[in-house]
Amino acid sequence: MTTGKKTLVLFALLALVGGTLAFIFSDGRSKAPKFRTQTATRGTIEATVTATGTVNPVTTVLVGTQVSGTIKKIYADFNSVVRKGQMLALIDPTTFEAQLNEARANYISAKAELDKAVSTEVDARRTMLRNKDLLSKNLIAQSDFDTADTNYLTAKAGVEAARGQVSQTEAAMNFAQTNLRYTRIISPVDGTVVARNVDVGQTVAASFQTPTLFSVARDLRKMQIDTSVDEADIGSVKTGQDVEFTVDAYPDITFRGKVSQVRINPTIVQNVVTYDVVVQVDNTDLKLKPGMTANVTVITDVRRDALRVPNAALRFSMPESFYTGRPVKNKKYGPGVWVLENEMPRRVAIKTGLTDGNYTEVVSGDLAEGAKVIVETLGKEGGKQPRFGPRMIL
Repeated sequence: MTTGKKTLVLFALLALVGGTLAFIFSDGRSKAPKFRTQTATRGTIEATVTATGTVNPVTTVLVGTQVSGTIKKIYADFNSVVRKGQMLALIDPTTFEAQLNEARANYISAKAELDKAVSTEVDARRTMLRNKDLLSKNLIAQSDFDTADTNYLTAKAGVEAARGQVSQTEAAMNFAQTNLRYTRIISPVDGTVVARNVDVGQTVAASFQTPTLFSVARDLRKMQIDTSVDEADIGSVKTGQDVEFTVDAYPDITFRGKVSQVRINPTIVQNVVTYDVVVQVDNTDLKLKPGMTANVTVITDVRRDALRVPNAALRFSMPESFYTGRPVKNKKYGPGVWVLENEMPRRVAIKTGLTDGNYTEVVSGDLAEGAKVIVETLGKEGGKQPRFGPRMIL
C-alpha cells in the first residue's frame, strides 16, 4: 500500500473514531438531566394553626319569665335596641292582680285581728292586776286571781298569734305583688334583641323550667369567635396571639382579632379531642353578625427577614440512577437541599427552623441567598438517567 493510501486510511479511521466519540458525547449531553429550580430568598415566615368557629356576642342574656300566663303585649322585636329596665313584653296580669287584691284583704283582716287581740290583752291585764290587789287584801279567793291571770296570759299569746298572722299575710301580699311585677318582662341590660321566641296570645308555662322569651346581646360592637382547635395544635396556641379570619359573607375581607382565652375543658366527639379557643374581635362597623362561620388562622410564631427555601426543595431527592458507578459511602443525609451550580448539583446540609407549609426557614448551613435550589427533575420518571461522572459533587 502506498504512502498516500495509508494516509487516507488513517484519516478515515480517525474520522470514524472522532464521529463516534462526538455522537456519544452529544448523545450524553442531549440526555443530560434537567432540573426545575427555585431561588432561596429572604422573607417573612408565619407558623399558623387553622380552625373553624362561630361568631358570637361576648355576652348574651337570655330573658325569661318566672310566672305562667298568656302574652298580652310585645314591645320589642328582632334587632330592637333596648335599654336596661325597658319593658319587652307583658303577660296578662288579670289573675295576678286578683291574687294581690285577695292577699291585701287578708293582710288588712289580719291587722284588725291583731288590734282586737291587743285590746283583749289590755283588758285581761287590767283584770289580773285588779284581782291581784284584791287578793292581797283577802277580798277574793285565790282561784279568782288564778283565772284572771290565766286569761291575761291567754290574751297575751293571742296577740303574738295575731302578729304572726299579720306577718304571714303580709308575706303572701308581697309574693302576689312580686308575681304581678314579673308579668312585666324587663330587659336586664343595654343591648340588642337578637331573638324573640314568643308572640301575642302565646301561653308560657314556668312551672318546671323557665322559658326563654328574648335573647339580648349586650354589645354587638364587641364580638368573639369560639373555635375548636385540635389537640395536636393546642400546645402552640397562647393567649394574646394575633388571629386572622374570614367569613363567607365577606370573602375578600380579612378580619383580625386576638386570642383571649384557651379553655382547658376538652370536647370529645367520636374520639376526636378539641379545645375551645376564644378570639376577641372588634366589630365597630357591625359587619359581623351572630352565628357566622369563621375560618380562623392563629399566628403562633413569626420570623421576619428569614432565609427560606421552598418545602419542595426539602422533599426532593436525587434518583438512584444518578449514583450509578460512584462510590457513595452514606446516602442517608440529614435535612438538606440540592443546589444547582454551573449546571452541576451539589447537596447542602442545612438546619431548618420555622415553616408555614410552603417555605421553611434555614437556620444554619452553607446556603446563600439567591442560590438555586432543586425542587424536581424534569424528564421521564423512572427512565435511565446518565450519571454525571467525576464532576458531580456530593
